[in-house]
Amino acid sequence: MLQGILPVLPTPFTAEGGIDAAAMARVTDFALGAGVDGVVFPGFASEVDDLTAAERAALLKVVVERVAGRVPIVAGASAASVAEAVGHAREAMGFGVSTVMIQAPRSVGAGFEAVAAFYRGIADAVPGLEIVLQNAPAPRGSDLKPETILDIVRGNRAITYVKEETLPSGLAISALIAGKPAHLKGVIGGGGARYFIDEYNRGVCGAMPAVELSDVHVAMDRAFRAGEIARARELYMRTLPLLVIQANFRMAFTKHVLSRRGVLGNRVVRAKVPDMDAHDLAEIDAWLDAAGDLMQATAPPGMRVAGARR
Repeated sequence: MLQGILPVLPTPFTAEGGIDAAAMARVTDFALGAGVDGVVFPGFASEVDDLTAAERAALLKVVVERVAGRVPIVAGASAASVAEAVGHAREAMGFGVSTVMIQAPRSVGAGFEAVAAFYRGIADAVPGLEIVLQNAPAPRGSDLKPETILDIVRGNRAITYVKEETLPSGLAISALIAGKPAHLKGVIGGGGARYFIDEYNRGVCGAMPAVELSDVHVAMDRAFRAGEIARARELYMRTLPLLVIQANFRMAFTKHVLSRRGVLGNRVVRAKVPDMDAHDLAEIDAWLDAAGDLMQATAPPGMRVAGARR
């Protein structure tokens, strides 16, 4: 069962731009130390579009080895064609990962028949696979309607979860949960945890944010599940300014924060994200320092809190 905090791990690069397997291990260890309920790799936050097939396979192998069966792994298998997605799914199965997250390519469109055929082709080709249907907003995704998703899921028992991150996501999440067939185990929130409280109030089984604030996100999840809603809201409000900034700079923000926390040694990205200047970095650091007490209380053992500069 996928539930709780399932962060999407970033891809660390060396200063020269190659993948950094040792840093990938540190990122995975950080997530595990924060108490996450599972990890996702590769995803959009992993700069998956800028990785070669060999690079993504090498790094997924690192993640699998570091996790060592302690928590579930969701492997990203989105691709431009059924054949490519099948290839990624089989590769994940070869590593012992049977759950994959797949977003239908925009070229397929948003109509029921075409999207259903895309997922059916993958499920038929890879028996035993469990699929997380990712529904992302345009321009990256196709903004599938809840009723279309439910029709697709009803006809494909391999689809056991939906990650809903269209904007706004609330009504779509409620519709999916209200209409879900018995084999759909749950709906997972996206949007970088920027809508965490609303999504949890509507009944999502978990969230897939970026990894840099995993310790605080785990504390939010545990507080909400324990009925300590005021505490969950406090944690949410304290971190929301950082999540708003993260929405602009994406992977560069994630890597800056992980560098501040001693997990990464640089914030090198391949993806085309906006540049951060000295003013942006100062603003991020100010909000990190303001949240330092939260991270002091929730950080993995031995992990530098955000407020402690390198």
